[in-house]
Amino acid sequence: MRSFLNFSDRVGNFRFWNRFVNFWTFVFLAAIVYDYFNANILGDSDILLAIAGIYCAALAVYSAEKEFRRWHHMHKSMHPGEIYAIIWTIFILLLVVLQAFLRLSYRMPAEVSASYIAVISILAITRESKNLYKKNAKR
Repeated sequence: MRSFLNFSDRVGNFRFWNRFVNFWTFVFLAAIVYDYFNANILGDSDILLAIAGIYCAALAVYSAEKEFRRWHHMHKSMHPGEIYAIIWTIFILLLVVLQAFLRLSYRMPAEVSASYIAVISILAITRESKNLYKKNAKR
C-alpha cells in the first residue's frame, strides 16, 4: 500500500504532468509525420484519434493544474503555453506547404486540426486566467 501511495504522489506531482504532456506532444507530432508520409495509415485506423485524445486530455489536465496552482500562489515558474501554440502553428504550416509541393496523397485528419484548435483554445483560456490573476494581484 505504501508503494502505491508513493506512486500516487509522483503521478499527482506537477512536474509529472509537465513531462507527460511533453512526451505525448512528441508522440503525437511523430505519429502525424508518420501518417503524413504513409498515406494516412494511422488516421484511417483511428490510431491517430486515440493518440490525439490522450494528448488533448493530458494537455487539459496539465493546463488546469497549472492555473489552479497559479490561483493558489503555488506557481511561479515560466513555461509559456505560447511555445506549444508556436510549435503547432509551424508544424501545421509545414504540413500544408509540404503537401502543396510534394503532392503526397495525404489529407489532414480531423483529429489533427481539432487538436490544433484545442491547443489554441487552451492557450486563450489560460492567458485570460493569467491576465485576470495579475489584475487581481495588483489590487
